[in-house]
Formats: sequence, C-alpha cells, structure tokens
Amino acid sequence: MRPFAPADTDWLVDQHDRLYARDEGFDDSFGPLVRSILDGFASGHDPACERGWIAMQGGHRLGSIFCVRHNAELAKLRLFLLVPEARGKGVGRMLLEACMGFARDCKYSGMTLWTHESHRAACALYARAGFALESATPVHSFGQDLVEQTWVCRF
Repeated sequence: MRPFAPADTDWLVDQHDRLYARDEGFDDSFGPLVRSILDGFASGHDPACERGWIAMQGGHRLGSIFCVRHNAELAKLRLFLLVPEARGKGVGRMLLEACMGFARDCKYSGMTLWTHESHRAACALYARAGFALESATPVHSFGQDLVEQTWVCRF
C-alpha cells in the first residue's frame, strides 16, 4: 500500500468508469464524478486529517480507498475500489483497516460512507468492520435505478 498521488487519477477514473459500466450498467456520467472528487482531493485536502491509499502488487495497482473530512466529528470513506483480480484476497480488508485506523488516529469519532445496495460484498465487509446501515433511498443515478445507502461506524 502506498499514498495516493495525482498521477493515479487517470487510472482511478478509468477503473471506476469501466468497472461500474461493465458490472452495474452505469452511464458515462460516473467517470466525471470520480474525476471531480479526485481533482478536489488533490488540490485541497488537509494531509493532517485526509488521506488516500493505493493498493499495489508487483508494480500494479489493485485498488484505492480515501479518508476525507465529512465534518468536525466524522470522516468519510470515499472511492473504495478493487480491481476484480484483487477481490476475495484480503486486499479490501487491508485498505479498509488502514483507512479506519487513520480516521481513529485523527481523532474522528467515526466514519460515514455512501454506497449502493448492489455492492453486496463491500456492504458485508463494512458490516464486519462495524458499520451499520443508517439509510437507504431508491434513486435513479448514472442511468440506473439504484438504492443509495449511507453507512456509519462510531469509534
């Protein structure tokens, strides 16, 4: 695992765009959203309480996770992604543990995240890590009918 660098932006946008289109049928509005999140992080994050990580193996990127400030009390988990070949091997757990540990070290009282109900494996991982589903809302986003979820974990 290593820190996110701006040079990772194009790879992350491409992976999110391609994988979400393939696996979830998302339209081409998702990639620009990911780019805007990453551009905002690269240009204005506070490294004392916000960080991004890239999982690596043999010089290849396997995934990402970000901890950003949601408010004075809560951190927000963002852009948690694993390429298919990294799934089921503990890489996601490693990234999540690093992100949550950083949030604790920064004295956040907990974390929140936004996801979709269809991400069942990720939701199971969140639940095992202590997150609880706080809300679920049917929406039409990225060209799909989805159920957006908000999860929260208190430390």
